[in-house]
Amino acid sequence: MTVKAILRAIVLVLCGGGAAWAGGIPAQPGQQPSGPGGKYAPYAAVTAQSRGLGPQAYWLFEPANPTPKQAPLIVFNHGWGAMDPRVYKAWIDHIVERGNIVVYPLYQDSLRTPVKDFTPNAVAAVLDAIRTLQSEPGHVKPQLEKFALVGHSMGGPISANMAALWKTKGLPVPRALMCVEPGKTWGKPEWATIELADLSQIPAATLLLTVAGDRDRLVRDIDAKRIFNESKQVPPKNKNYITLVSDDHGQPALRADHMAAIAWAAMPEAARPKPDETVGPLREMIRERIAARLRQRIEERRDSDDGVPQLAHANRTLDALDYYGLWKLFDGLTDAAFYGRDRVYALGNTPAQRFMGIWSDGVPVKEMRVTDHP
Repeated sequence: MTVKAILRAIVLVLCGGGAAWAGGIPAQPGQQPSGPGGKYAPYAAVTAQSRGLGPQAYWLFEPANPTPKQAPLIVFNHGWGAMDPRVYKAWIDHIVERGNIVVYPLYQDSLRTPVKDFTPNAVAAVLDAIRTLQSEPGHVKPQLEKFALVGHSMGGPISANMAALWKTKGLPVPRALMCVEPGKTWGKPEWATIELADLSQIPAATLLLTVAGDRDRLVRDIDAKRIFNESKQVPPKNKNYITLVSDDHGQPALRADHMAAIAWAAMPEAARPKPDETVGPLREMIRERIAARLRQRIEERRDSDDGVPQLAHANRTLDALDYYGLWKLFDGLTDAAFYGRDRVYALGNTPAQRFMGIWSDGVPVKEMRVTDHP
């Protein structure tokens, strides 16, 4: 076997292909063993705790086994209706096991919470989480100089707003911000649209990524471009606009639609979300029925451009769009912001940033498209 053939075989094994392909349908690359987006993590466990009541409630996720004395603080803002963190739990676990605290604001306690209250509710939850982490024994202490935000769908504009309002609201300085398939500030129904803050107030030193999916027919790329372009004070070297690219070469196919960020995983029974006892059993039952009807409507018109991006019951399998796409990008972004390393995995339109792994037959997965002029 030639040296070239040996190297090719090593690449296929590391990318999850190897002997899995024997002339049939190509398989996706598996998760990379280490590095941004990879399997290796210094912490083997994640603790979960729910705090607060109503729309200002939140979840705290902290690294454990071993338990660090302190860790960076990351806010994860979910999509519309995804108050249950299991919708993104695999991604949350990945972030925490790398050595970060994650705050998951609910920002809504039902599908009727006014959209205008989403950002204030998320801010209140994060401020309370900081007080809890700093004052209560048994918690990992937050390193507030290492503060980042990531949000999907409705969580994208909320995260951008929080980054812009950090000073007036008493939040830590945002060192990194990633808005994934953000929306919507436009369209109908109007009650489901959110206003953006003055994004020129995001610090110029913040590292920024906005991400769109090439098959996202729900929010499209409108707000991803808007957030990128309205953050004019952030220089091109500190931000990129990225498009996740679908790839049907093998099975399961990679579909960069609005559900690309969903990373469903179970939680320990003791930490499972429980019904809000403050609303009473009748109101809780009615609320759940309304939510079920809305979930059904969203699923029926999943690809329409006038639907409400509500993700409470969304589910999908983890794939290369997670490992080589969103997870890698955010790991690289926070590593660069907090520690000055791994920048090439998140910024600069580099090969490492665009690389999406290799199908089991040796064909590279279609790369992300990266630009600073969307």
